[in-house]
Order: sequence, then C-alpha cells, then structure tokens
Amino acid sequence: MSTQKIPAALATATERFGRYLEAERGRSAHTVRAYLSDVGSLLAHAASEGVEDLAGLELGTLRRWLGSQSEAGMSRATLSRRSATARAFTAWAVREELIDADPALRLKAPKREKTLPGVLHQGQIRRLVEDAESAAAGGGPLPLRDRAMVEVLYATGIRVGELAGLDVDDLDPDRRTLRVLGKGNKERTVPYGLPAALAVDDWLRRGRPALATDGSGPALFLGARGKRVDQRQVRSVVYGLLAALGDTSATGPHALRHSAATHLLDGGADLRAVQEILGHSSLATTQLYTHVSVDRLRQSYQQAHPRA
Repeated sequence: MSTQKIPAALATATERFGRYLEAERGRSAHTVRAYLSDVGSLLAHAASEGVEDLAGLELGTLRRWLGSQSEAGMSRATLSRRSATARAFTAWAVREELIDADPALRLKAPKREKTLPGVLHQGQIRRLVEDAESAAAGGGPLPLRDRAMVEVLYATGIRVGELAGLDVDDLDPDRRTLRVLGKGNKERTVPYGLPAALAVDDWLRRGRPALATDGSGPALFLGARGKRVDQRQVRSVVYGLLAALGDTSATGPHALRHSAATHLLDGGADLRAVQEILGHSSLATTQLYTHVSVDRLRQSYQQAHPRA
C-alpha cells in the first residue's frame, strides 16, 4: 500500500497500525495488506479534504469516504468491510492516544448481503476426486500430491493457507487427525477419513521422497522444486479440476471448504462441531451453511413433491 499521496503524519500512523496488526493481533501478511489498503483509501480521501493528521478525522469525513465508494460502485460487502476497517483503525488510534475521541463510533455501513457460497454436489465431488485419482494412477509425484491435497481439502474443510502450512508431523495417522494452525495462530485438531488417509499415505511413500531436497524441511506438501507448496499452486490444481467438471459455478479451493461444511450439516453433524472443524471464531459464520442446506432441501422438495 502506497503512502506517498498522504501527509507524513498519516503515513506514519498507517505504518504503526500495520505493525500492531502483525505483532499484537497476529494477523497474516495477506490480512494486514487488506487492512492497510482500506486505511490508505480512507486517509487519501481525508487528505484530499485537507486533513493532515489524525486529529482532523471527523465522522463526516468517514461518511463522505464511504459515500464516494458507494458512488464508485463498491458492493455492500466491500463497504461493510471498509467501514469495519475504519472503526478498527480509529479505535486503535484512541488507545494509542493519537486522537482524543473516536470519530467512527456512529459510523454505519450497509448490511452485507448474505450470499450462499458455491457448493458441489456429492456426485460432483466424486467425479472431481476420481479425476485426481486417474491422474495419480501414472505414479508421478505431482499427481500423487494433487490427489492428496484435494482429498485433504474436502475431508477437513481447511483453508488453502492452512493446507500449505502443514508439516509431516502435524499428521496423526493412527487417529486420522490433523493439527492445523488457523487464523490468529489458533491451533485446532481436525479429523479426516480413510480416502484422505490413503491418498496422503501414497503421497508420503511414493511422491514426496521423489521431490524432497535438503531444503524441504518438514513441509507435508512440496512443489516441483522440493520447497513447501504455496497457495497459488494449490489454487491452480483445484481450479483445473473444477474447470474439468464443466457443470458447476463453484470456483477455487474455497468451494471444497464450502462443500465439506454443507455435506457435514446435510449428514446431521452438530453445528458447533462443524464450527470447530472449520475454525470459525463465530458460530454465526458457520450458520451460513445451514442456509445452504435448507436451500438444497427446498430445491429437492420442489422437484420431488407432487404438490410442491
């Protein structure tokens, strides 16, 4: 995020806020960049109104900033996120005694639209996994890795970053569980099933040794050069498999996370158990998937019941 177009005092405050998010709140580099991008947009707008330091920030400035965003066509979800960032930033500034009063206390944003995430039907999951298995049948290390990654993503519902961060000793093959380091450096234990266990075992026996180098370290999944796989590589694998399905609007690895959650609830899993598996800090986030399940139930009813 560039701070060249804002006064030095505002730029300095932004940098301090970034260090606070990273060091004290344990936010990931990606999340910090997102926060600072929003703060940079706010302060650039404030500077255009003549604000030179945080003491000059007023509620009206914040409202006009959000208004300009709305006029530019920003979605309600983006406006909601940006207003939340502004509130977090000004609350931090009060705690740091950079300003006396919080101008964002009465800042309101439009309610976020509740959108149902893309979900694969179980038949589509079956085909996706079969495609990965067919590619792995040739025995090459990368197809073996890809199959194992897909199986783990769907079996556990973990995030792409969490998958890429797994080490070999995070696996407990006897109990079939994974130790996962999630958002905010919170650790949780997630179970996985037999298909994922077999795919990972195959990768560890026949795939990983072929790619491992002295620089591989403990990483569970490796790239072609023996280093820890990165999120971009994981996304590329899943995008390719989803594109091959050809009959789904679901895109990216998060579709596997959405699908895992929905299928767990469809199968009768307890909502709080699913919350724990997914690593959601709020039950309200997990409850979104109950809407997905009800929507699927309604569709089945309308298709099958003679008086629907």
